[in-house]
Amino acid sequence: MEDESYTISNTSHLLGSVPAVIADEKSSPAHDVPYASMQTFPPTNGVGRGQAYQTAGTPTEASGQQSTSYWQGIFSVSSYTQYFNVDTDVVVNRLMSSLNPVGGDFFNKIDANPDLYGLIWISTTLVFVLALLGNLATYLSQKHADNTTSWSFDVSFVNTAAWSIYGYVIVVPLAYYFFLQYMGSNANIIRFWCMWGYSLTIFIMSSFLLLVPVGFLRWIIIILSGVASASFVALNLRSFIEGNDVSVAVIAAFFLQIALAVFIKVRFFG
Repeated sequence: MEDESYTISNTSHLLGSVPAVIADEKSSPAHDVPYASMQTFPPTNGVGRGQAYQTAGTPTEASGQQSTSYWQGIFSVSSYTQYFNVDTDVVVNRLMSSLNPVGGDFFNKIDANPDLYGLIWISTTLVFVLALLGNLATYLSQKHADNTTSWSFDVSFVNTAAWSIYGYVIVVPLAYYFFLQYMGSNANIIRFWCMWGYSLTIFIMSSFLLLVPVGFLRWIIIILSGVASASFVALNLRSFIEGNDVSVAVIAAFFLQIALAVFIKVRFFG
């Protein structure tokens, strides 16, 4: 076979051709690459779980974007989905633990995965239970006293139950979080919300017993329920901040739960 020869011709004059790139022997002066605007990926709305979309720039710019990302994370629903990632067995176990007032190990059980189920669903259940059973208890009491007395559903029970229960279960743990932070003690707002939320479980159960139209029996039921719930909160709070001189805060938490129990009895079950 004969060797084939190829002739390279200059085709730059033809239509549609691409001119060849000829390297200039003279070295061009080196230019510094301008400081590029880079982004850290992936973004996250979770606080304390990485940085979200940091723009590489001056420290002031980076700090500003971190601050913006922080507040976006707080007000983003997706930031809190992890705290509802619990199955039925876990929830039932925590519900049962909240009924044990002397356990004092609730924070150890939720340490790996604290949830906000108690804060949202248990408190919401308690709101509707108090509104419904409170009206029913009023009806039974009136019928027990005078069978001829007319009765009507009191819608204000729903509003009272909502602001009192939601306000208590959100504001009280938040106040303790800031107080313990100020005192230099251990504090975690998600764990506090989780514990205080589950502490309301016993009030849902006792509300059905409070239907008994006998005054002194209602007081015995609510006092026992309040002491059990208060002991659960106080003992777990003491174990969580053990080693710090904040005994006043533990005692205050105990009596706040008692005050909530008395409020439930007086306002909804006469």
